[in-house]
Amino acid sequence: MTAPPGGALYSPALLGLAIELAGYPFDENASLIGEARSRSCGSTLALSTEPGIGKIGLRVTACAVGQASAAIFARHATAREPAEIADLAASIDEWVTADGPQPDWPDLEMLDAARAYPARHGAILLPWKAALDALSKGAAER
Repeated sequence: MTAPPGGALYSPALLGLAIELAGYPFDENASLIGEARSRSCGSTLALSTEPGIGKIGLRVTACAVGQASAAIFARHATAREPAEIADLAASIDEWVTADGPQPDWPDLEMLDAARAYPARHGAILLPWKAALDALSKGAAER
């Protein structure tokens, strides 16, 4: 992978996404809570939601890339099916690690510059992994 065209990793658009996280307060009392940690950078994300991916709450301790990814996820994840989240997580992993095609998820192109930085790949995947963790706990309770 080459350096992104014209592209600083921390663009104003990417940094602006971090501000959106204030609109997704984490709910300790939510029915479903999932967590994820990036082994490459140590970033963490906790996600609270309800069955069927209802209202999303986030607690993010991550770089700007992880924060931006969390905001992009939260913008568009409500009412998504667990299988769709799982498929997207796999597609995003392929997109960042194997230079696969960009998955069909709104605003994901805002993370394109981060693909050139392998240490940021784990941060990009955090919200999808935390959602899968939460959803798997909900499935186990049924």
